[in-house]
Amino acid sequence: MSLPLMPKATAVWLIEKTALTFTQIADFCGMHPLEIQAIADGEVAQGIVGYDPVANSQVTADDIKRCEADSNGRLKLLATTLPVPKRLRGARYTPVAKRNDRPDGIAYLLRNYPQLTEAQVGKLMGTTKETIQKVRDRTHWNSANIKPRDPVILGLCSQGDLNGAVTLANERLEREGRAVPLPPPPDETDEAA
Repeated sequence: MSLPLMPKATAVWLIEKTALTFTQIADFCGMHPLEIQAIADGEVAQGIVGYDPVANSQVTADDIKRCEADSNGRLKLLATTLPVPKRLRGARYTPVAKRNDRPDGIAYLLRNYPQLTEAQVGKLMGTTKETIQKVRDRTHWNSANIKPRDPVILGLCSQGDLNGAVTLANERLEREGRAVPLPPPPDETDEAA
């Protein structure tokens, strides 16, 4: 579902300048009708300057007039000729509650996917090479309590990201002419986790 640019500011403009119903504005802006009502009552979005969707080629004035005449009508967002920006990937944020699980996920990746480079593990887990090395050498401050656990189940990375990293690592090994290692067989600790 595509939404207009700056939905709250667009909603402010539509509330102030049109006779559209709250439901019509909510559908167009991707918001709840009660939130639109709160904006109209001045309880929400105070100080937000309205953003004109007609002047910014997001909807036509004729479409607004059509919907004002028919309360069941819905505004249609115009197709834009602007290129869609690529998704920028910044540093991976790990919530505070899951940070203690990170060494367990690192230990799991080191044990089950030895073909992954430290850089790949660091990118997947959002950690540093120093932490990875400490988990590998068992010099981590909490190494006595580290139990290898699947980082996907822990919510530290997605299965798609993990599969992609393993595929890249396997392709790199094949190019170098080295054998792709098989993961170790599951033991009792994996089944209990």
